[in-house]
Amino acid sequence: MHTSPWRQDEIKMFGRQVRQPRLHTWYGDPEAHYTYSGLHNVPLPWTPLLAALRAYAEKLCDAPFNAVLLNLYRDGQDSMGMHADDEPELGPEPVIASLSLGATRTLIFMHRNCADVRPVHIALQDSDWLIMRGATQQNWHHGLNKQVRPVGPRISLTFREIKNVI
Repeated sequence: MHTSPWRQDEIKMFGRQVRQPRLHTWYGDPEAHYTYSGLHNVPLPWTPLLAALRAYAEKLCDAPFNAVLLNLYRDGQDSMGMHADDEPELGPEPVIASLSLGATRTLIFMHRNCADVRPVHIALQDSDWLIMRGATQQNWHHGLNKQVRPVGPRISLTFREIKNVI
């Protein structure tokens, strides 16, 4: 994965163009195009390692996956804003399997509709899997904050099924 062609695209946030605060790349089946934050991602072909991890994720979740988004967080200044993976091409209740590699970072979940529900903090360590399914994306936002203390690089692989393929 260290040889992946990492990109840092610009996305539209609050009406202006900003550089994503992390690097990313998209792999998958040829038809698994995916659009989020105004970016249209055309998949690169599966590598043998990513194909093996996909097969493991499918068994782990008992769900099919046709694509994976890789995010590289170079240090504590790289982040992911609060969001839900609720794009139409994922379907109403997507299954997303996320594998963390490298430095431990804390993923934060905040309920979308109930402000009195406390945020949930999950420290994801090297080789941890996190499975989101059912109404998770309908009910929760999740994100990864910047952090002040020094932290090494982390890669997250999020396997998903693109349902409305072109």
